[in-house]
Amino acid sequence: MPPTTLTEAPANRRRQSLVGQRSVRLAAVIWLAANALVLIVAEEYLPFSWPDVPGSSLDHVLNANIGMLGIFGLMTLTWFLTRNRDRPDLAARAPDLATAKRETALLLAYGALGLAVGFVLARLLGWHPFGLHLAGSIFGTHEHVHPAEAIAWAAYNLLVYAVVPLAWFRRRYSREQLNLTSVSRRDDARLIAAVLVVESAIQVATLTTVVGELSPTQYLIGLPVTFVLYLAGAVLPAMVFIYCILVPRFLKLTGSTATTVILGGVTYTLLHVWDAWIILTSPSEAVVSLAFLFLTYFGPGMMKTVLTVRTGNAWTHVWAYHAIAPHTLIDAPHVVDIFRIR
Repeated sequence: MPPTTLTEAPANRRRQSLVGQRSVRLAAVIWLAANALVLIVAEEYLPFSWPDVPGSSLDHVLNANIGMLGIFGLMTLTWFLTRNRDRPDLAARAPDLATAKRETALLLAYGALGLAVGFVLARLLGWHPFGLHLAGSIFGTHEHVHPAEAIAWAAYNLLVYAVVPLAWFRRRYSREQLNLTSVSRRDDARLIAAVLVVESAIQVATLTTVVGELSPTQYLIGLPVTFVLYLAGAVLPAMVFIYCILVPRFLKLTGSTATTVILGGVTYTLLHVWDAWIILTSPSEAVVSLAFLFLTYFGPGMMKTVLTVRTGNAWTHVWAYHAIAPHTLIDAPHVVDIFRIR
């Protein structure tokens, strides 16, 4: 047998095993179905408005698929940079199977309740519903967000999805069990730098970012304000709720890294269900909106899960693929407008 066959066989088995998993096949089918639904149901232009990302329905479908290819590229980069590291056993950080099942169910129910209360509370105050993104994030909005809304959104999400869950679980589990420590700070720093540089370059090349958009004073004040606002309102809530607590339990319950990555992507997607651009007033608008909700957030949610699973450190995704890119890089002009920074 040629030497190349010996070296290629394990990789081939891994690929076959990955494609053979039901969760992977199901995710692929849902992705293709979301593409098909948009092309069938949507007209030439999407029913919702993305001022910062113009284009036809077909343009957005193509961009979503190109974006997913980019995410697969970042996953490959992550695998390459962590291939020689000892893989942390995240499943061992979760409790026994029965406890993990109970905690997962209760946490998901708590998350759904948090979204429901965030919807009602925000609407009572005349604001956009509180989801994981502040209204106008990433894609822009024609409506101005009041400073009080932005601060309340950040405070609500931080309390509901980060402070309360962390306080509860920290009484029972160590920092390592909650993916809050680094096994190798040097390796994590190298991975963070590589992913951050590549992702930032992609965003600068393809999206409207902070580059060249602000005055010196707006850069000086707006960038730190954006960083702190989104760290509190989006980054830490997602980190604690999904990547500190749920991901080890997903792995414990499924026994599959691929399924865990997919579930991380699904959970991250659902936490954005109140994004301000989503329209649910008619069946066709709801179908297109929910399809794009999946096409937009499923990939990034998986990428954040991959970074957590490969390093065992939930902080890795915060710095490599959330706090700076995209939010500080893309949303600073929006925050400058909200707080009237001149």
